[in-house]
Amino acid sequence: MEGLPSPGRCLVMGILNVTPDSFSDGGLYADTHRAVERGLELAVQGADIVDVGGESTRPGARPVGLEEELARTVPVVRELARAGVCTSIDTMHAPVARAAVEAGARMVNDVSGGLADPAMARTAADAGVPYVAMHWRAPSPEMDRHADYGDVVAEVAAELDSRIWQLTEHGVDPARIIVDPGLGFSKRPEHDWTLLTGLGSLHKLGHPVLIGASRKRFIAAALTHGGADQVPPGGRDAATSAISALAARDGAFCVRVHDVRASLDAVRIASAHVAHRGSIRVGVPAGPECGLRP
Repeated sequence: MEGLPSPGRCLVMGILNVTPDSFSDGGLYADTHRAVERGLELAVQGADIVDVGGESTRPGARPVGLEEELARTVPVVRELARAGVCTSIDTMHAPVARAAVEAGARMVNDVSGGLADPAMARTAADAGVPYVAMHWRAPSPEMDRHADYGDVVAEVAAELDSRIWQLTEHGVDPARIIVDPGLGFSKRPEHDWTLLTGLGSLHKLGHPVLIGASRKRFIAAALTHGGADQVPPGGRDAATSAISALAARDGAFCVRVHDVRASLDAVRIASAHVAHRGSIRVGVPAGPECGLRP
């Protein structure tokens, strides 16, 4: 996609939360200097994009004032951009998106898909940078009350399709739209897993797909047979990298993660696996030890 790195594999986006209350690393990088150091570290680890966010969107999180969000994010984006790091701004608010792009951000990552701020679509159109539209039903304090689906894949795809139409109606270039199924946002663990196995339906929307699974509750629930609180967020990175590999194998455009190095290895392995699988000649048996069919 124009404006973003093109390494010939699934991109890896490194998460940089400059917040005091994010579910996994809140407070670690609230200071601008420490945040910039962390962003540079993520880039050295191989992050294709560093995603800077100044407002927690965990379930139950409270909104942040606009001036506070600007103060948290824009200086960090500016310094990282000056250092040559490809940055995105994780925000639901048009003024923050506009200021961050002016400071050097090369993508807008909006977890509300433009629903939280009516001005966002026009702002994204004017900015002319890639725009991530995530599936979103409600703000953080009430999102869990909206996790009600008959067919989660079909409904998420339909709601994203509606958002795409509305965004393009406001001038957003469809070639710059990336979609995100919003794992964990108004979703229960079974919904997240169903969406991951149903990526093909999301690809039918005709836009690149971003997957943000890193350290989320559904991973911990799977590791402990439902006891999500038994595995702290920092103990979910190995499982996250496994999901990164699966998502990359299934055609994800980008994975958004806390542990860049592990997921970068994972998507590289997935890329090699897909390339090798495609090179197997029809009618030539694979080695029985691999368990592959010709």
